[in-house]
Amino acid sequence: MQNNDEFRLSTDDRRPFVIRALRRSTIRKKIAEYLFEISPSGSYTSEIAYHVKTTPTNVIGAIRGMESRYREDESLISLNIVELTSGGKDVKLYRLTNFGKDILESIRSGRDRL
Repeated sequence: MQNNDEFRLSTDDRRPFVIRALRRSTIRKKIAEYLFEISPSGSYTSEIAYHVKTTPTNVIGAIRGMESRYREDESLISLNIVELTSGGKDVKLYRLTNFGKDILESIRSGRDRL
């Protein structure tokens, strides 16, 4: 599925693709869960890495995509689960979107399964 097609799909139509992407990557799932816990606040790369017990490089790959290791079309930003915000001078913060909150709430309630 290409990004252009993805944005034309409704939220309900994208849901299976998003669930599949989270199921395929433990790091993506842990990042989304951590950001859900601290929501509505955001966090920066190294802090996310510390809390999900991985490297900052893995966090960047899961959030933005990184060549063959993390497909860009399955990145948390492309899936509209996470958004990039500015935290001031040269500080990039990531936080969960409303769609991301909805996905994590549905997973936790058992409506969607990972």
